[in-house]
Amino acid sequence: MKEAMSLSRKCAAELMGTFVLVFFGVGAVHAAVLTGAQQGLWQVALVWGVAISLAIYATGAVSGAHINPAMTVAFAVFRGFPWRRVPWYVLSQLLGAILAAAVLYLFFASILSQFESAHGIVRGAAGSEWSAMVYGEYFPHPVLARSLRWTNDVVSPFQAMLAEGLGTAFLAFFVFAVTDRRNASGPGSRLAPLFIGLTVAILISVIAPLTQAGFNPARDFGPRLLAYFAGWGRSAIPGPRGGFFAVYILSPMLGALLGGAAYQGWAAPARHACGLPIERGAATRSFGEPSL
Repeated sequence: MKEAMSLSRKCAAELMGTFVLVFFGVGAVHAAVLTGAQQGLWQVALVWGVAISLAIYATGAVSGAHINPAMTVAFAVFRGFPWRRVPWYVLSQLLGAILAAAVLYLFFASILSQFESAHGIVRGAAGSEWSAMVYGEYFPHPVLARSLRWTNDVVSPFQAMLAEGLGTAFLAFFVFAVTDRRNASGPGSRLAPLFIGLTVAILISVIAPLTQAGFNPARDFGPRLLAYFAGWGRSAIPGPRGGFFAVYILSPMLGALLGGAAYQGWAAPARHACGLPIERGAATRSFGEPSL
């Protein structure tokens, strides 16, 4: 009974952490695309980074603040996170993302309709990814593609998968590094969430023009599912070019495993060289459990 109550608290924290992440991050995309409130990609990237840092500070002591299914699986593989908790964490993250997207839709529904009317967008028809992009993600970035007159083949499905996979690999690598308490050059538990947020911000600034920079299956699929039922239909799932599962779900999962493996492979020999023992799952307790 006590373990079940503990798991419930952790899942509630994951739901809340992902809600915070999506509400502010996806909310910034709403504000930028629909109202021009943010000027330039870096401003949106910075909001994402701050949202992630705050989500970790707020919920990390309870659940570890994974707030990302790809990171949950990576921690289970490399850091001893219990596999029995993985489905519950992932479900909580997805629910948090859906709820945040639903609240944003409630706030912006009328603005979305007027935006679509002003730009001749028919929701669910070809080209409606220009408004659907405030929820799910597309490649290439719809706003940039339209303003710069890119064709779809400027970013191929393979390039999109590579961008999302490598971006998530970098994210996992740096998350593992800054949350490893045996890393003497790390920032420590107080500053680690800040550096994780900054990692996401700099990744977005490079990769968002290609794929909108998801790196998080819950962040993409939760809002995308909302868009599907809110009228975008096949423009949301599977999207105008298809492949959303491979690009925004599978690639981040594989990328997180790659990044985790790269850090573990690099860090373990260094610890041996210092005479430190390696204990599975013992090196990442900065926020109560492995984070992000």
